[in-house]
Amino acid sequence: MAHGSKKAVVTAIVANAVVTVLKFLTAFAGGSPSMMNEAVHSLMDTLNQGFLLRGLTEADRPADQHYAFGHVQKKYLWNLWSAIGLFSIGAGLGLAHAWHAWHNLNIANEAALVEVFGLFFDPLGLALVVLGIAFLIEGYSFFIALQEFVLAMRRDGVSNPFGYLLESKDPTLIAVVLEDSVAMLGLLFAVVGIGLSALTGNGLWDVGFSALIAVMLGCIAFYLGMLNMRFLADMRDQGAEAAFMQVIKKHVEVERFHDLRSIILDENNTVLVAEIELREEAIVPGLRALIDQQVERMMQQIPTHRQVLPEVKSYLETRAAVQSTLERTEEIIGELEVSLQEVAPQVTHIIIEVKGIAGDALP
Repeated sequence: MAHGSKKAVVTAIVANAVVTVLKFLTAFAGGSPSMMNEAVHSLMDTLNQGFLLRGLTEADRPADQHYAFGHVQKKYLWNLWSAIGLFSIGAGLGLAHAWHAWHNLNIANEAALVEVFGLFFDPLGLALVVLGIAFLIEGYSFFIALQEFVLAMRRDGVSNPFGYLLESKDPTLIAVVLEDSVAMLGLLFAVVGIGLSALTGNGLWDVGFSALIAVMLGCIAFYLGMLNMRFLADMRDQGAEAAFMQVIKKHVEVERFHDLRSIILDENNTVLVAEIELREEAIVPGLRALIDQQVERMMQQIPTHRQVLPEVKSYLETRAAVQSTLERTEEIIGELEVSLQEVAPQVTHIIIEVKGIAGDALP
């Protein structure tokens, strides 16, 4: 499990759960459309980050008889459900509430004073206080997510944060960063909408900014859905394939490769498959010595009077040739795997098939 992603998700869940309660209480008390949309926004963030946490937990399960490479891709499935929920419910409810509030602008539905635990407050002052508290709580969650994002960006050797939003292979962390970013921006929109409505006496400002919060939520959800769809569609690991090509070029016993393919399971696991042809002049000369060593070892394991039999010698030489070829082939594949994982550690599953020996020139 990605520790940074989990820390950011858990922090966001706790922060948004607290803020959701505060916003709903204030929205029901004061009747502000922006505050209601902010409450819905925070509720959806809490639920969707619960989906993200479930995805991380599922992805941490090991391989079993049904999932040969583990459950890592379930993370993207839960992330996709999160994005769909964020779009269909969060953005949809937000727009529906803004539409309803717009049609009821002429109805006085805001109380002069609101009562909270037996105390009376001005609706505007209460809304601003709650938004201020939400800013501090969600700001802390955003700081944790941003901190993990920067660490991941540096670990991957990327300096442009906006480019990393498009290139990162950890959509869970991206989801938390974007949702927290939108949460902070939504708070600003709510303050502006409520403030302008109070200053001008025109509730259209509040309604307009509440609709903007919902639209912004939908845009982020659409992007997150597209991001996770990429990983669920057998996306290739271009970096791993390029690293494999460089490894092949440096290995003197490999002539060429064919049918190079890869699949990204998650940000820490890639499956790479390739076929290779061995170089004749680098493989064949050294096999003779290996075969002789194999024959000598096998000769020592049979009785002396059978060692001189022609059929025994023929069998041992044939078996030694096969054994030596297999061992040398496995050794070369092992060398390629070690070299590849040194430059591309995310390649955790490597399947290399030897298709033969290139070249047919005889001495």
